[in-house]
Amino acid sequence: MYSFPVLLQKLVGAKPLRFPTVPRCLLYNPLVPETSTTRLDRVLDQLRLYEHPLLNFSARSKGEGVELIIQFKDASVPVHTYYLELHPRDLDHPQFEWSFQRQLYDALHDYFVEMFTRTPQDRAERRGKEL
Repeated sequence: MYSFPVLLQKLVGAKPLRFPTVPRCLLYNPLVPETSTTRLDRVLDQLRLYEHPLLNFSARSKGEGVELIIQFKDASVPVHTYYLELHPRDLDHPQFEWSFQRQLYDALHDYFVEMFTRTPQDRAERRGKEL
């Protein structure tokens, strides 16, 4: 059984297709990082693009991945710190910048929902407090 280029050459007499190599400097997406330090640098570079009036963003290496940390700026408000682990497969993806923004926005949604001190689902507690 012949491969398609060989079969095409035998049937039509055409030469196999050869594609030119593209220099690395012309690639649209950067090459995939190989170390956790480089992955951390990618996340920190992205975080520099975001500024929020209520939240601080930071990151640190965690194993092969990176841990994103979201903290409330006003330390006098008793809210927790939010941690999100970014996996190596996500950090190494060619579309990392787009997926990072989606993950960050999803994390912000989760963080703000977790800040509720009371919700309609707390019926037993509300009945106990006569609310």
